[in-house]
Formats: sequence, C-alpha cells, structure tokens
Amino acid sequence: MKENQQIIIDKTVNFVKNELAGAEGGHDWWHIWRVWKLSVKIAQTEHVDMFVVELGALLHDIADSKFHDGNEKLGPQKAREFLELSGADESITDHVIKIVANISFSTGKEKQAFRSNELDVIQDADRLDAMGAMGIARAFNYGGFKNREIFNPEIKPNLNMTKEEYKKNSAPTINHFYEKLLLLKDKMNTETGKEMAIQRHEFLEKFLNQFYQEWEGNL
Repeated sequence: MKENQQIIIDKTVNFVKNELAGAEGGHDWWHIWRVWKLSVKIAQTEHVDMFVVELGALLHDIADSKFHDGNEKLGPQKAREFLELSGADESITDHVIKIVANISFSTGKEKQAFRSNELDVIQDADRLDAMGAMGIARAFNYGGFKNREIFNPEIKPNLNMTKEEYKKNSAPTINHFYEKLLLLKDKMNTETGKEMAIQRHEFLEKFLNQFYQEWEGNL
C-alpha cells in the first residue's frame, strides 16, 4: 500500500475512534475494528481496491442513522467532509460515500441504487458481525440500551416490515433474530462471506433452541 494511503488510513482510524468515543457497545469503535479486519480478510479472495475497502469499513458506521433520529444523510456527509480534508482522491471519496450510504440492512430492504465489489465485501463483514456469538452479544446490548424486553411470546416477529417500520421497530430483542439476524446467511455477497456465515448462523439457531428450553423451564 502506498505511503500516502497508509497515512490516510491512520488518520481515519483516529477520526473514527474520536467520533465513536462513548458510543453504544454494539456500534462502537470495536465494532468498526472487527468489520475492518473481517473486510480485509474477505477482500483477499475478491477483485477489489483494498484502499477503498479499508476506508469504507472504517467509515461505514460513522453516524449510524438509528442514533441520529433516522438521519441517513449524516453518515455520508461526515465521511465526505473527513475524506476531503484527509487528501483522498475525489474518485476514492465518491466510492466510499456510496458505500456508507448503501451498506445498511434497512437500506437493503429496498433495491440498492449502488453496488460494487468493495461494498459487497464490507457488507458481508458488517453482516457477519451481526451473527454468531458477537451478533447475540450486540443484539442484547442494543436491546438493553433501548430498554426493550428480552422476549415476549405475545409479540410475534414481523417479517414483512417496510424500511420505515424496521427503523421504528421496538419489539423484544428475540424478535430481532427473526427480523434480521437469521436472514443474513442468505444475503451474503461473496463466497468467503457465505462460508463464514454458515457456522455463525448455526450458532444463532443453537442459542435460540437453548433459550426456549430455558424459558419453558425444561433445562
């Protein structure tokens, strides 16, 4: 990687750490770090611009709309302002901004206006971090952050939500497994992402089986 690119990546790391200081634990710097590392791993088997992959992964949740009154323009705006000041080329900046604007699960509930190999890689990494043990930890951390019920058998999962309904959803955390987490395995873009998703998906299913057994007092 060119020296100038590494300088920009180092600046981006510091910028993201500062911006997300004190963030909710499932969407903090360590979430970004995991997605960044996973993105680099997945990218090894894909034809991508690694510089775009790293910047896109680092900036993908710089201002998650769920923490900013549903404002989906703030993340791309903050990313653009930073990249322009960092000295990144205009073409790189434009690509990264499109990734930030199109990566989310709720955005994916509608036809995405933009696709690229780099977005596919980062999207897979982001979705993998919402699966397996990490996904379970993040789901319940966010549920506690929003003061949601853990489970309520009287409230059934809604599998046909619109994008706006999904964004406003306040159902128990267990419902989130059916409304998002268990759907991710079949939404992977890359072969590496698909392979990695299998074990994490199975772990989600095992957890739910154990959860219901304990809920009923059978274990």
